Amino acid sequence: MAGSKLQFLGALLLAAASTVRAEWVDPAVLDKCPGYNAENVNAQASQLTADLVLAGNACNVFGKDAEKLKLEVTYETEDRIHLKITDPSTARYEVPESVLPRPSADSSTSPSNASIQFTHTTQPFTFSIQRTSTNETLFSTADHPLIFEPQYLRLKTSLPADANIYGIGEHTDTFRLPTHNHTRTLWSRDAYGVPNATNLYGNHPVYYEHRPGGTHGVFLLNSNGMDVKINDTEGKGTTLEYNVIGGVLDFYFLAGSETDPTEVARQYAEVVGTPAEVPYWSFGFHNCRYGYADYVEVADAISNYSDAKIPLETMWTDIDYMYKRRVFTLDPDYFPLDKMREIVDYLHAHDQHYVLMTDPAVPYLPSSDYAPYMNGSDMGIFMKNPNGSEAMGIVWPGVTVFPDWFNNKTQDFWSGQFQAFYSPETGIDIDGAWIDMNEPSSFCNYPCTDPFAQAVEQDLPPNRTTSAPSGNTTIFPGWTDSSSNSKRDGASSNGTDNGEGDFNLLNPPYNIDNAAGVLSNKTANVTNVHANGLNMYDTHNLYGTMMSTATRNALLARRPGKRTLVITRSTFAGAGAHVGKWLGDNFSTWDQYRASIAGILGMATVYQVPMVGADICGYAQNTTETLCARWATLGAFYPFMRNHNDIASIPQEFYRWPSVAEAARNAIDIRYRFMDYIYTAFHQAHQDGTPVLRPLWMNYPSDANTFPIDLQYFFGPSLLVSPVTDENSTSVTYYLPNDTFYAFPDFTPVQGSGANVTQSNVSFSDIPLHIRGGAILPLRAQGAMTTTELRKVPFEIVVAPDAQGKASGALYVDDGESITPDKTTELTFAYDLGLLSVKGKYEYGPIEVERVVLLGVGKKPSKVSVQQGGAQPAAMGESEWTYDGEAQKLNVTVGVQISGDFSVNFS
Repeated sequence: MAGSKLQFLGALLLAAASTVRAEWVDPAVLDKCPGYNAENVNAQASQLTADLVLAGNACNVFGKDAEKLKLEVTYETEDRIHLKITDPSTARYEVPESVLPRPSADSSTSPSNASIQFTHTTQPFTFSIQRTSTNETLFSTADHPLIFEPQYLRLKTSLPADANIYGIGEHTDTFRLPTHNHTRTLWSRDAYGVPNATNLYGNHPVYYEHRPGGTHGVFLLNSNGMDVKINDTEGKGTTLEYNVIGGVLDFYFLAGSETDPTEVARQYAEVVGTPAEVPYWSFGFHNCRYGYADYVEVADAISNYSDAKIPLETMWTDIDYMYKRRVFTLDPDYFPLDKMREIVDYLHAHDQHYVLMTDPAVPYLPSSDYAPYMNGSDMGIFMKNPNGSEAMGIVWPGVTVFPDWFNNKTQDFWSGQFQAFYSPETGIDIDGAWIDMNEPSSFCNYPCTDPFAQAVEQDLPPNRTTSAPSGNTTIFPGWTDSSSNSKRDGASSNGTDNGEGDFNLLNPPYNIDNAAGVLSNKTANVTNVHANGLNMYDTHNLYGTMMSTATRNALLARRPGKRTLVITRSTFAGAGAHVGKWLGDNFSTWDQYRASIAGILGMATVYQVPMVGADICGYAQNTTETLCARWATLGAFYPFMRNHNDIASIPQEFYRWPSVAEAARNAIDIRYRFMDYIYTAFHQAHQDGTPVLRPLWMNYPSDANTFPIDLQYFFGPSLLVSPVTDENSTSVTYYLPNDTFYAFPDFTPVQGSGANVTQSNVSFSDIPLHIRGGAILPLRAQGAMTTTELRKVPFEIVVAPDAQGKASGALYVDDGESITPDKTTELTFAYDLGLLSVKGKYEYGPIEVERVVLLGVGKKPSKVSVQQGGAQPAAMGESEWTYDGEAQKLNVTVGVQISGDFSVNFS
């Protein structure tokens, strides 16, 4: 749900029109700045230190040049170099360890054994990062002097021509970033419509660069606003330039690998943390709408999905449920507590789940009975103005204050609100949380000197436009749950400076290209002060991730030991270790349907936030039947699958059109069959950061044709997704690398030749899928209406050999909800020319296998045998297996529960 819906679009466009654009200074002028000389260079073991002394007359381009800096270079591992440049004369802001803990360094690391090397010149000081095995320069500041001023840091590297750069988000640009006069701005904002080439909700100052000689990564750990400029107009090659308005230069250089691009993702995960594991049910289909007028419409949507035989795993409710848009309240007329509890009871009784929206902004209501404000104010946990008063903004309930996540009392406050309002016994027993507006968003136009007047002008909170339903309205006719009646007693709804010294926080001398204009527009003022003395000028980009961590902690306190799902809008580096993410308030357009693919690749592949998806069918504007049908099939292959749209658009639940319902049923059925393959990929990501989604080039790093592709991707290591992307088309042209593939669902072998392939007659209920040769996939034999039922369905093991007749795969199974499961089953599959072997640890189970499907079998076997544990191989009768010569497919019906090693052999 947007902070700025259609009624605020005009204001946003006005703000964009008056935006202060990014500073531009002739690069030749900046390159004439003196830079620094390195003195007192001291290299010992894994660390190098030096003093950097201004090398000439200061250029003072955006402030006074620091006269002396401190350089620290540490070989933290054989694959990671940590380079940090600070000003020892003053305490400058750095991202707090409490927000992003730093990785530990291996003190035994020796530069002589490292995969990358730091080299430097002393007069002037420049540095390079080189790949040890090839001496290839990966990052170099030669010819580009360092500039280090109070509110402006500049560091610039030279890259190859047509560099393949991925990352530096959040954005809706192409996945491979443009290299011609392109600026990526990092400053969180409420980005309604997610426009291209602007800053959006979150900030991830990391990029991967892929070359024929390997893939490496660069991460700047800095949360201040910045412009990252990528340009190819300054001579040979490409340049990438950081222009940062505060903090320090704190770089992590990641060696990656010469042969395996996924290795750089694992190395980045060592720095920012691996993704949090989420519950099995969270991979089901979710539905929401901003604009369900009352509890009856919510209940009707649940029933309608069931009637349409479309599996609905989780129902969500947007801010509609709140009383006057106040967080932690229910509207007693439109969403009374007893009816809301009845909805939750119904969902839980049918193995379904429920999620509600929770915003950070708390309405400013002094001298009231509104507990969230009164308690928070008494605890002093709201952000302050420099004079110590509570800092205010405007959000949906009108004038608001914002929790200060740096205050050591705020977690207790937040957890307490969750315990009370979301109490299983007396409140709404949610299963996960949805947090929005946490850039933080404010509707107040800068300078916001009178938020009360602006709230009146903007008609906040908005009035309801429909009549309340009768309190006696029946929902879920014919269903009763007597076990829940006793739980409905005793609950009620809560319805009733411009800086210091040389710093100019409000108007810094360098203007980043913030699409919202000045830094404080439409957000909390940058002069707001935290309990620890930090101000929002430095911490703004951390707000959403800090709220994410606090929210996850609050949910874990409700259900100790159980995983949870938190979906956020604003993220910073490391957010994926706590939460998932949706891509914000997109439009129902084919352009944004296509852009969503690059969006999920950025989050899941580069930023280590794999539980990600876009609002299916689009959030704002009216979708069309064909767009929604196509989006239902694409959305089934987002990691996070949710249909969500806004109050000003036509309803778009999948059951609204027969063709969309058919598309949803088909796509969700396929998704659910692949659920354990997906779950296994997520477990692997949690273990070591291996990407859940992969662009084609990660699987085919030497195929240059794959480098710009962002309309296809691999889900997990082996499932190639190639959606139809042209409006109203029934054909798609996609790229198949030079490899063996198998079309799903009939498993027909397809030989790729490193060329485009056009597939025609793709119905609006289908999406082209291929299994990469060399994979073994543990699929469920069929789908189900809920993930609880799905876990009872036996497996179908699909063996898809490569050209050499070999394949491998894995399966991870646990209880689907425990943070630390008591029992797990972890299997590895191996296949080699007629022999499938299944080995591993069998604790959670047993695992029921209905059949084994072996692909690429060139001729009908003369015999097939199955072996379990230490028993002798048992020959299968011909009634137990079938062979399809045209499809080269062998189906073996095994119908066994395996709790030990298992094999299938044919000859």
